[in-house]
Amino acid sequence: MANHSVSDIAFGRAAPGICVRDLQAAHDFYTQRLGFRKVFENGDPVGFMILKKDRAEIHLSLKPDHRASTVNVMHIFVSDVGALYALLEAAGVRIIKRLSHKDYGQRAFVFADPDGNRIDVGERRT
Repeated sequence: MANHSVSDIAFGRAAPGICVRDLQAAHDFYTQRLGFRKVFENGDPVGFMILKKDRAEIHLSLKPDHRASTVNVMHIFVSDVGALYALLEAAGVRIIKRLSHKDYGQRAFVFADPDGNRIDVGERRT
């Protein structure tokens, strides 16, 4: 067996696992508000779902007693953070942190999904 180190191993996409109290409500939110589409579901009744949009992927898991954390459960880069912010704000989505320029080279904001999960959205400034 050859000697390997972690630096020799390429990592692929990473997909956050997000717990939700109501899987259908979460599905509706992420598909209608953010444009994701369901690519997989599992269970009878369904307790797990994978949603994708472009290169982004979210794994939703049903957890009826889920309580949202005060930390962000996902960070996602988008091509036009201002446009997404305006769309979510107009739709009445709860904005946790307003859109602003960050000292780490991004324009970013944080919103909450229907379960209170905090999603950090950013766009790299050039």
